[in-house]
Amino acid sequence: MAGIVTLTMNPAIDLSTDVDRVVPLRKLRCRGLLRDPGGGGINVARVVRRMGTKVTAVYTSGGTIGRLLQQLVERENIESVEVKVAAETREDFTVHEGASEQEFRFVLAGPQISEREWRACLDTLASLEPFPCYLVASGSLPPGVPNDFYARVARLARDRCAMFVLDTSGQPLKEALAEGVFLIKPNLDELRGLIGTHLDVEERSAQVCRRIVEQGHAKVVALTLGDQGALLATSDQVWRAPVLPIKPVSAVGAGDSFLGGMVWSLAAGHALDMAFRYGMAAGGAALLTRGTGLCRPDDVDRLYGAVTLQEIESDRSMQ
Repeated sequence: MAGIVTLTMNPAIDLSTDVDRVVPLRKLRCRGLLRDPGGGGINVARVVRRMGTKVTAVYTSGGTIGRLLQQLVERENIESVEVKVAAETREDFTVHEGASEQEFRFVLAGPQISEREWRACLDTLASLEPFPCYLVASGSLPPGVPNDFYARVARLARDRCAMFVLDTSGQPLKEALAEGVFLIKPNLDELRGLIGTHLDVEERSAQVCRRIVEQGHAKVVALTLGDQGALLATSDQVWRAPVLPIKPVSAVGAGDSFLGGMVWSLAAGHALDMAFRYGMAAGGAALLTRGTGLCRPDDVDRLYGAVTLQEIESDRSMQ
């Protein structure tokens, strides 16, 4: 089993609760509270560990919330490497409204990170021994971290012969792709933002994903499409996986579960199509849990057999 390290520059403690109805002015009496360690990379690490593989989570941590975050990460039996920062780690929260069965997600801004602190994150990664086979960076960059940060991580991974997996958006994604990465996992909105134009769900999206690979920016593009399933593009194939027939309890964490399932499978030595199936199963399994509960291994194993892949045609040149 290849080593896996995740990086989370903008972690959070995720809170989730339930109310009957979201209305203004009135006190909203909540029922129950779930508190989980969050941020893209930490969520990926949670999934990998649940699937039975050791993983190390590298993340920033500050203040009282940062200390609680460390406790919650350790509760998940994940080895953690904290990079201490001066500002308080953020919290996010999700409210499920019983009357409408809708979720309301509130994402707070991350703490201000100094140059000394973000450079310490790079130094921490560079000092890892042995260096992991898979380095997974997921999530937004907090204020103060330059847009080329993930590009710097990509160079480090390349120099250390590691597979760099990236799940982010906007300018940080563009700059990292200029360096070249192993795998990216955008959703449709993030892919549209990357190329600055509208995309339909399948044909044009498949062309863009293939073009990213052909230009050497990524070896693999895993495009999640919400209720339309997902696409996986490599240099010679494009697969489409239809969505699984699941009534969602919560959509929170489905993308992170998808990526965690894929990374776990790849690190186990599975073929790419098998890893794609595990990603779909893990993403689907996350829909069955409340709040930021993420996927459960028994649900992943059960849903894996229901995943179907269809190879689709993709023009090799953009129209």
